[in-house]
Amino acid sequence: MSPSTDTVIAEPYQFISGTAPLLISIPHAGTHLTPEVASGLSDAALPLSDTDWHIPQLYDFARSLGASILVGQYSRFVIDLNRPSDDKPLYTTATTGLYPDTLFDGRDTFKPGMTPTDAQRQLYLDQIWQPYHQKIHAELTRLKQEFGYALLFDAHSIASVIPRLFDGQLPDLNLGTHSGASCSPALSEILERTCQQQTRFSHVLNGRFKGGYITRAYGQPDRDIHAVQLELAQVNYMEEIEPFAFAPDKAAALQELLKQLLEGMVRWGEDRYKQGAV
Repeated sequence: MSPSTDTVIAEPYQFISGTAPLLISIPHAGTHLTPEVASGLSDAALPLSDTDWHIPQLYDFARSLGASILVGQYSRFVIDLNRPSDDKPLYTTATTGLYPDTLFDGRDTFKPGMTPTDAQRQLYLDQIWQPYHQKIHAELTRLKQEFGYALLFDAHSIASVIPRLFDGQLPDLNLGTHSGASCSPALSEILERTCQQQTRFSHVLNGRFKGGYITRAYGQPDRDIHAVQLELAQVNYMEEIEPFAFAPDKAAALQELLKQLLEGMVRWGEDRYKQGAV
C-alpha cells in the first residue's frame, strides 16, 4: 500500500550553521501537523500541550556562541524525533512512543478510528524522521572533521507536574548523559558544577530523564562525540496552561544559566582537545 497522495511533507526542519563545535538539537518544538493527524486529534490533544514550547526562542542566544541549531518542524504527534525508528522502548517507566497514541497524562492522542494509517506513518518516518537524523549525523561529521571532536546538546522541556510520568514536581534542570555513557565524565562534572554554583534552580543528573534516543544514539565519547540532554521544567520560562505564553522575565534568569552551561561545554572541549586528549 502506498502512502496517501494527499499528504505533502513540508521542510522537516530548520537549520542554522554555526562556527563552534557545538550542535543544539531541538526535536520537540515543532507544531506542524499533517492533514490526517490534524483531523484525527482528540479534543485533549488539540492544544498540542506536549510540545516543547518556545525552546528555539529560549536558546536563541546560542547563535552568538557559534552553535549550530537544528529545529524539528513537525509536532511529536506526527512522529517523535527522539525515539528509535523501530519504536523500541527507551524506559521501563511510563513514556510515549515513536507515534504517540497517548498524551503524557495518559489520555488518547487520537479520536477513535482516526489514527494515521501504517502507510502514512511510514511516510512520516521516511520524510520527517530520517531527514532530521541524517542532518544530525552530517553536522556532527562536519564538526568532527573540522575540530577533531563534536558536542551535541539535545534541548527539551516539559510541564513541571505530570503524575503519570514522575512523582511530585520535576527538578528545574534535568541533565541526562545516558547514565554516563554519552559524554566524558569530566564534561558532565563541569555541567553539574555549574548548576551547583547557583541556588535559584534545582537540578539533577541522570534522574527521571537520562537522555532519549538522540543522546544515546549519537553520544560516542570514545569517538570524541559528546552528547548531553537537558530537560527543563517549563514553569521557569513560560505559563504551563493554554495558551502556553512565553514569560520573558522568568526566562531571562534561566537563559543566564543556560548560557553558562553551553559556554562551559564549549570551553571544556577547547581545553581538552587543545591539549591533544583523545
